[in-house]
Amino acid sequence: MQRSRPVRTVEAVPQYRRFLSELLSFGFVGVIGTLIMILGANVMRAWLGGSPVTSVAVPTVISTLASYLLNRFWVFRHRDSDGSGREVAIFFVLNGVGLLIQVVCTGFTYYTLGLHGGVAYNASLLAGVAFGAAFRYWSYKKWVFTPAVA
Repeated sequence: MQRSRPVRTVEAVPQYRRFLSELLSFGFVGVIGTLIMILGANVMRAWLGGSPVTSVAVPTVISTLASYLLNRFWVFRHRDSDGSGREVAIFFVLNGVGLLIQVVCTGFTYYTLGLHGGVAYNASLLAGVAFGAAFRYWSYKKWVFTPAVA
């Protein structure tokens, strides 16, 4: 007599494994979004002759849209969506807050602490990215990709 394996549902997966999987997927989406922004900005500036502001703004919007789609349909696919533009609007606003956190970290290091060297700049940039990413992850789960209603 052959034994059948039980079917694993979302509820059967331990909470910490679900959290770790979600966190790693979220980080991967962040890397993809960052690459889209950096590569897009460089392509627009070097090959297409775009202005510095346009060269950053357009790829950032594209990166944010790609991040939304990847987060909605991959990372947080198990969470509800109301199907309205509300989710997208809140996502973009929260991304703006995350960007502001990054800028504040860099500005604090440069203007308040007076550290102008390359190491200080990159350390503040990394701290800003880390704090901004932590805020985004928390806020997406709280306000954008809400738990599925049972």
